[in-house]
Amino acid sequence: MAPIAAPTYLTPEVYLELERKAITKNEYVNGETLAMAGASFAHNFITFDTAIHLNNQLMDTACQVASTGDLRVKVAQTESYFYPDIVVVCGEPRAEDNVFDTLLNPTLIVEMLSASTETYDRDEKFTHYRQIDSLQEYLLISQDKVQVLRYRRHEPEWIPTEFRTLADVVPLLSIQCELPLQHVYRRVKFDNDN
Repeated sequence: MAPIAAPTYLTPEVYLELERKAITKNEYVNGETLAMAGASFAHNFITFDTAIHLNNQLMDTACQVASTGDLRVKVAQTESYFYPDIVVVCGEPRAEDNVFDTLLNPTLIVEMLSASTETYDRDEKFTHYRQIDSLQEYLLISQDKVQVLRYRRHEPEWIPTEFRTLADVVPLLSIQCELPLQHVYRRVKFDNDN
């Protein structure tokens, strides 16, 4: 989903109060809200298929998958709120308050990239996300080509690994799963496909 800036300064408390009543979704960074735009067919197919594949592997474990961008994640260190495309939490989920719609302890975050969100997801969001102590892996999945970039926490840095073919399988060590790219992209047609 593409963020569109709305130049209004809000406190985190006011943002949450308004967001919980809103019809549309807005992320919150540095006191400003960013309206989330709609998603393409490819974005939705990739998100759904990835979440289903992870959920099937995690069915009898202590990890849980949430997708469709409905679960907000808070970065406490920067007082920012985001809606990842997919989030996995292992162990007991910790919520910001008793409304239970804002997760504090994600283990894995997955974002789908598009031309309008790629820079935002790679740079600004990742700058915030990597400050979450519980986060172990960050996965960026392109919807325009076969390309997945996995960042894995290896203190004090994040190690990137890129996957570019349908034969590739992404090892997700933080949740002890594998993500075959043939499953991720099974319903997506690219411009160069016959």
